[in-house]
Amino acid sequence: MAPAEASAARVAADPRTAREVDGDRRLRRTDVLVAVATAVVSLALLLGLPYLDAVDPDTLGHPLSAPEVGSADWAATALGLLVQSAVLLAARRAPRTVVLAVAAVPVLLVAVTSGGDLFGLTALPVVVAVVLAGVRVPLTVLWPSVVGAAALVSAGTAGNWVRLNGALSDPSLADALVEALPQGVTQAVGAVGLPLVVALVVRSRREVRAARDAEASARTAEASAAVREQDARVDAAVSRERAAMARELHDIAAHHLSGIALMSAVIDRQIDTDPTAAHEGVRQVREQSTAVLEDLRRLVGLLRDDAPAERAVETVAGIVDLAERARYRSDVRLEVLRGAHEVAEGVGPLAQLAAYRTAQEALANAALHAPGAVVTVTLDDRAPDHLELRVENTAPPAPGTADAPGDPTPGSTAAGGNGLRGMRERADLVGARLQTDPTASGGWVVTLRLGRETPEVAR
Repeated sequence: MAPAEASAARVAADPRTAREVDGDRRLRRTDVLVAVATAVVSLALLLGLPYLDAVDPDTLGHPLSAPEVGSADWAATALGLLVQSAVLLAARRAPRTVVLAVAAVPVLLVAVTSGGDLFGLTALPVVVAVVLAGVRVPLTVLWPSVVGAAALVSAGTAGNWVRLNGALSDPSLADALVEALPQGVTQAVGAVGLPLVVALVVRSRREVRAARDAEASARTAEASAAVREQDARVDAAVSRERAAMARELHDIAAHHLSGIALMSAVIDRQIDTDPTAAHEGVRQVREQSTAVLEDLRRLVGLLRDDAPAERAVETVAGIVDLAERARYRSDVRLEVLRGAHEVAEGVGPLAQLAAYRTAQEALANAALHAPGAVVTVTLDDRAPDHLELRVENTAPPAPGTADAPGDPTPGSTAAGGNGLRGMRERADLVGARLQTDPTASGGWVVTLRLGRETPEVAR
């Protein structure tokens, strides 16, 4: 796999964004500070330990075996420490490689120097490299580098011990290696094992904290989602209520106010020619005004929560009275086709209210848009499984004819289709079927079919 493809695969496997991954690999000020601090501490110990041994020879418990300051071995050791510290600059970008590289430098120092007690200072950069890698890389990925670093530290320490003690006692090589092995293992545990444990503890605490933060974020997001869902439900409920109120208000206004407007126009023409009919018209206007006020009062009562509201219970039977009242403004003819059962038996109250409002709206539309036309209201209740309401008006008489109503009523234009929309909404709410079509003669017909909740009625 090409390097570019391998890099892309690593980025794809990482749940973070590419920018976050690149930002983690970029050299930062903290990386420089760690490397510089490691170099300063290592060189300070390299310079200070011989001075302390000269002042107090019992500091280490035995005479210090170290090269003189400024000698070739001392310079090589200082250079090795600087190289180890410089390699730490890449600890963020390639932590596993850095661990191996820092642990390999002491092995090279053993090969080019005569060794000594100061060789142990090379373990400090190894400790730093293991800690940096442990907190950034999972152990499942890091363990080969850790094992390799431990082996290198053990080899370097054992080699330094053999070189240092072999000159004093000159044992056989095998015996020297056996004696040096515990020293190497001990140094590996102290330079690699213990720092790794510390790094794993720090990493686990970070992961726990990140998990808690993620859980808190998830709970916050869940709470926000619940609030949004509740708001959406409230908005939907408010929209449904507003639509219902709009339908009720339109039915009230379209039926009563259109009748008042038509009768007022008729009274204006009859007041001089037929005072008796004009007085009757005024009485009808008063009745219609009282009715609209009562309906508006009930509608407003539904919106108030400080007192119980009265609800109008309109039924299919009320369509008969509705047609009778509409005869004062139009030529309305009523036809009721009864079956062998009670009128609207098996039809639910909401469906009966929808039928009443549909008839009310259809009569109002006929009076507004076809003044002078003949309106026929047919209530067919013969079928056992449904009830059918049909409101049909003929084409309005041409202006100037004997049947023409006279001057058009001011303000009797269409209301933007809200009436038909309200009728369809009511029909959909109760599962009814509504049809509105023009007739061949230029009129209009509205048909509403309501299913029975108990279709098995008496025949």
